Amino acid sequence: MIGDNDMEAALIVPDENTGEPVSNKPRALRRQRTAPVSARSASKAAAGKSRRYTEQERREKIAFIEAAVAAGPATRKQAIHDAGISEQTYYQWMRSTQSTDKTAAQSVPIADAADDLVQLEAENQRLRKLLAEKLREENATLRKSLGLI
Repeated sequence: MIGDNDMEAALIVPDENTGEPVSNKPRALRRQRTAPVSARSASKAAAGKSRRYTEQERREKIAFIEAAVAAGPATRKQAIHDAGISEQTYYQWMRSTQSTDKTAAQSVPIADAADDLVQLEAENQRLRKLLAEKLREENATLRKSLGLI
């Protein structure tokens, strides 16, 4: 294992002529780019990843594919090819639409959820009272029939 002192010795190389230790030369810095950035590449960098299809176009293509598969003998692979996209793109779009549907369904306002919870608790209380009354009546009839009362 190389220690700190060994590492310094590895960086210092003896001169061929004199035999005196000489450290390695540092590398020269690379020249900076001076070419101007075009407006198009600047807008791409600002916008991030460019998109070929809008959300509306994606939904239309997915609907076209689903209709083609449901309508006839065309396979999903053939319908995707007819729509002009790759299978990978289709499945990525489907995954993204399903995840947005799930988050939309899960995003219920807190006030509505609290109101629903209060209603459910009240109904639960009412049902428990009904059940308790029925059990008391059955218990009373059983006691009468057994002659315990």
